[in-house]
Amino acid sequence: MSTVLTIASGEIRLWRRTRVAVLAVSVFAIVLVVSCLLTALRISKAAEERSRQQAAAEETFLSQPERHPHRMVHYGHYAFRPPPPLAIVDPGVDAMTGQSIFLEGHRQNTAMFSDAHASADLGGLGSLTPALVYQFLLPLLLIVIGHAVMVREREARTLGPLLAQGVTGRQLYAGKSAALLGVAAVMLVPMLLMSAYGVLWGESFAASLGLFGIYVAYALVWCSAIVLVSTLGKARGVALGILASLWLTSTLVVPPLAVATADVAVPSEGKAQSDLRMQAEIRKLGDGHNAADPAFAKLRANLLALYDVEDVADLPINFRGVVAQSSEASLTELMNRYAEERMALELRQSSRAAIFGWLSPTMAVSSASRAVAGTDLGTHHRFMRETEALRFDFVQGLNRVHAQQLAYSDDIHRSRDPDAERRTRVSAENWQVLESFRFEPDPAGPRWRRASASVLPLLAWLGVFTVLGFASSGRVKP
Repeated sequence: MSTVLTIASGEIRLWRRTRVAVLAVSVFAIVLVVSCLLTALRISKAAEERSRQQAAAEETFLSQPERHPHRMVHYGHYAFRPPPPLAIVDPGVDAMTGQSIFLEGHRQNTAMFSDAHASADLGGLGSLTPALVYQFLLPLLLIVIGHAVMVREREARTLGPLLAQGVTGRQLYAGKSAALLGVAAVMLVPMLLMSAYGVLWGESFAASLGLFGIYVAYALVWCSAIVLVSTLGKARGVALGILASLWLTSTLVVPPLAVATADVAVPSEGKAQSDLRMQAEIRKLGDGHNAADPAFAKLRANLLALYDVEDVADLPINFRGVVAQSSEASLTELMNRYAEERMALELRQSSRAAIFGWLSPTMAVSSASRAVAGTDLGTHHRFMRETEALRFDFVQGLNRVHAQQLAYSDDIHRSRDPDAERRTRVSAENWQVLESFRFEPDPAGPRWRRASASVLPLLAWLGVFTVLGFASSGRVKP
């Protein structure tokens, strides 16, 4: 062990005297610290702002004066998605998918106000995050520092004397690896601090530790690859060329190739085409604003038979409100079917892209990082489902008020009779059908299950490089 530590300390002393290594570490540290500070400030501000807007939206809805309940159905409500604590490391798809949604009757709106649209004038520079710095720049820094870690001994003809002194190839390999891992460990300190800050901000310890562990595994993969290539290389130029090609392929070639392949393998229908197809089905359901629509003839007949009356005006409930309830239920069932089909398609595309993690450690760590941070596509889908449940509940609550508290005769005459219009306004206490909404991150367990498909390739990369390195270290020759 002392031999390994001696080799490692000697390598680190050499790097400290090398200006290139010091400069690379300094640049990386500056970029990382700046991205950490800016991302933490941006996410903290966003979380505070969205929580405040959520409370304000609920207060605004509940403070509305007496109205016809269907006017409140169209008045609508806003729901906001605050970023999870670990978004300070990896904001994930949050910047692309939008952060809030407008909820109203008869419609399922999409999330809006995405940060990507808001920062388009910055040319994408606004998206520099700690996760991207670690995924792209950390391996590049390690390559610059460590590509010659073994091959330099061969070029300087010091490898032979070292082996002649009784140092084994595996001891040399372990010492050089330990030195490079030491550099990686220093670079991972900010990640550890950000993960700890996430715990203080309310994140679970398991998720924060898991996110840190994923990036530790990613650094181990690159350290193992660098020392392996440096061991097998005959010259530092060759080793640097191979490692640079590996970095380019992993970070810049495979990710866009994965996205393009997933888009071709799982083609998606355009939104306009999907909306037209859905609208054609919606027209068959009838117009919920028109109680005389033939689509509700069966509902009318059933109610007349149930209450044994001849006309809807004699029903003990408001037929218009009943039609609104029935229409909203069937309409929501249809819209949910289309929404689930769209989300399933998006997940299939995401899964196809994640397969490329077997070709690129960067793809694997990126996908796993988003899942554990709670900023992945699955979290966005859960937000859409929870807000849709909120929308359906308060709309149907207002429709029940419409059916049970408004006289049918007043309801059909309110547009031309001011007294009837006044009597169709119900108390503002009825707006309490709106439930308070707070979107919370998933527990660590579900996040880990979503990340497992991407963690496995990362561990496989680490296992392959470690085994090959162990095997090659036993055959180190001058």
